[in-house]
Amino acid sequence: MRIKAWRYLLPMGVMAITTLYALKADNSVIPDPDNAGLKMPDGFGALLVANIGAKARHLSVTPQGDIYVKLAKLKEGKGIITLHEAANGKATVTGSFCNYGGTGMYIKDGYMYASSNTEIFRYKLDAQNKVIDQENPEKIITGLKAGRQHETKSLVLDNDGNIYINIGSPSSSCQIQDRGLHSPGIPGCPLLDSAGGIWQFKANKLNQTYKDGIRYATGLRNIVGLDWNQQDNQLFVMQHGRDNLNSSWPELFDTKQSAELPAECMYALKKGDNAGFPFMFYNQITHKKIISPEYGGDGKKEADAKYLEPTAAYPGHMAPNGLLFYTGKMFPERYRNGAFIAFHGSWNRAPEPQKGYCVVFQPFKNGKPSGDWEVFAEGFAGIDEVKSPSQAQHRPCGLALGADGSLYVTDDVKGNIYRIIYTKK
Repeated sequence: MRIKAWRYLLPMGVMAITTLYALKADNSVIPDPDNAGLKMPDGFGALLVANIGAKARHLSVTPQGDIYVKLAKLKEGKGIITLHEAANGKATVTGSFCNYGGTGMYIKDGYMYASSNTEIFRYKLDAQNKVIDQENPEKIITGLKAGRQHETKSLVLDNDGNIYINIGSPSSSCQIQDRGLHSPGIPGCPLLDSAGGIWQFKANKLNQTYKDGIRYATGLRNIVGLDWNQQDNQLFVMQHGRDNLNSSWPELFDTKQSAELPAECMYALKKGDNAGFPFMFYNQITHKKIISPEYGGDGKKEADAKYLEPTAAYPGHMAPNGLLFYTGKMFPERYRNGAFIAFHGSWNRAPEPQKGYCVVFQPFKNGKPSGDWEVFAEGFAGIDEVKSPSQAQHRPCGLALGADGSLYVTDDVKGNIYRIIYTKK
């Protein structure tokens, strides 16, 4: 307002300088000199918002500059870290709460939703999007299955009061002996009655169990990254493909095939869909659905057409842990309504180099993938070639959209929180 009042009194040059200063003050978030160690397309920059020294999983960012981060494991007895950003984009920890670890974190319609590995909670937010009662959340879902693997419960909400929960398979491919040599699949894979899919519940009903929800989609080994596509009002998920093709079936798959297959698949889900796990997997090289060796496959036999086709497919074992449809306005128009995917990085591609450890962009058009995916942000691992996942300094996991259109990324190795901005005007 002061600039407007003075503009008729100032010489043109002085007015330009004053206006430039005002613009800089209003846009004071600038990238770190080294872009926080990341490499991105021309015109983008990154800054390290904070390091929380914990396994940061999914997160939510409010218009008021508060950041809620779900931790895989408790830090000092707490499983959610809260931070607040200064005008320059750097954030400081303002508190912590909840006594459970987990992955899921989502804000919608005045509530913050968070998950442990067996339960889902919600916290009422005030007008400033702050949790009103941190010590007494409402428990909306309980008693979910959790094995020794794929136990995380990722979540998302639609626009009709429903919440969708991943319940991952407690085994790699439903073998009698999990990951065993020549071990056949359990007939019919009975674990699918309570795992290996997406379940739908009411977002506002307390103490729900399996009997209160519905199995929305099945045949999904494990989903960590999922999001609701507002453009076509549909659930999209990223599946973690199966392991151990070579070690379980060495006569059918060599080590290179086992490193490359199967695809990490994106699925657009509707109620009743069956993506085929564990009875088949998707070969992204031949673009075919292949019968799993545990269920009579030889590496070439094609699976039944009844199983859902992936809407997009990516190289094997990159571990997609975050999915976000970009609805912001900061980035160039080509990014609008496209999907960002955080690939956590592989552990089982040896003797081939490990892959992933990056955020990729999948262009969309009219609510569907359109064109090839592309690496958007890389450098998280800190080294050019990862032979073992223990070498990776950081591994991207959660994605969130800032009110200004910034893209936030978590790291669940050391707890970095990154913010990616577009700097060209």
